[in-house]
Amino acid sequence: MLRGLLTLLLFQGIGEAVAQFSGIPIPGPVIGMILLFLALQLRSKGLPFGLGEASHFLIRWLSLMFIPACVGFFFLASIETNQWFAIISVVVLTTLVTMIATALLMKYVLMKHLLIKQQLKSEVHNQ
Repeated sequence: MLRGLLTLLLFQGIGEAVAQFSGIPIPGPVIGMILLFLALQLRSKGLPFGLGEASHFLIRWLSLMFIPACVGFFFLASIETNQWFAIISVVVLTTLVTMIATALLMKYVLMKHLLIKQQLKSEVHNQ
């Protein structure tokens, strides 16, 4: 698991360096995640040793990562009342967009998985 965490941190660091030196207005961890995705896609083997275990460990505790943001939200009481509608609207809209995008992506991945499974079955039957 330690090796997996180090891999994740390495890609995050590379992403931070790319963002810092290139001036791209994208957060470094996002760039690192994209680079990790590309590296995994180019890899012909499965996941590197420990990466899946480390990822599952972090996902299991993901809800704890939102606590600082939630605590910070309580300090927004000093914001003028005319801004609350905009804040709530953005939160609701982005939540809906995220849910729709996730559903569409899941549908695409499942369809692709089913097509690959059917192709493998037909190849087995043809032999």
